[in-house]
Amino acid sequence: MEPNKNLHILQNPLLKSKVTHLRSIHTSPKEFRKLIGDIARIEAYEALAEFPQEIIEVETPLTKTKQPIIREDRICLVPILRAGLGMSDGIKEMMPDAPIGLIGMYRDEETHQAHEYYARFPKGIEDMDVLLLDPMLATGGSAIDAVSLLRKHGVKRIRFLAIIAAPEGVKALQAKEPDIPLFVASLDDHLNEKAYIVPGLGDAGDRIFGTVD
Repeated sequence: MEPNKNLHILQNPLLKSKVTHLRSIHTSPKEFRKLIGDIARIEAYEALAEFPQEIIEVETPLTKTKQPIIREDRICLVPILRAGLGMSDGIKEMMPDAPIGLIGMYRDEETHQAHEYYARFPKGIEDMDVLLLDPMLATGGSAIDAVSLLRKHGVKRIRFLAIIAAPEGVKALQAKEPDIPLFVASLDDHLNEKAYIVPGLGDAGDRIFGTVD
């Protein structure tokens, strides 16, 4: 793929190790959920590296001092259901005051197209920075539709966080939304004939919720 300043393929060794365990067919749903949360927190840390800070006065046991904070209530977590919930749950542990929106989508197994079935956002989301969350960026259809929906609600600042991405999905998303920063833990090889990422990790939603056949 051609380099793009808004594509961030994260290289943290701890992150890479956790993704390797996430891929394993032997990883249980319980451990899979924990790994999803751990990875999401590391990705959020990277995605918010340049987030604006405010200076407040705090009192320590020794003195009063002015120190930086970020306003968690200005960062909205928007998981794409259902698999994105695993990421938002993890990030919420690190930023408990961050509001949450929800976008529900399902994939047509024949056409591989995404279809929206639910959307709910907190009041004032148009003034927030949104972290759009989905563990898998495959064809890019769900991501593109989710971004379009957020735009219709007035959202101007969006960062997309995926754990594993296919080149096809990255290309599609960046062709439609070139200015959105995209953070991924791994850029995999390709999509197969069923639009699953290879080598990937299978269906993230099924593995999070233990619904694998």
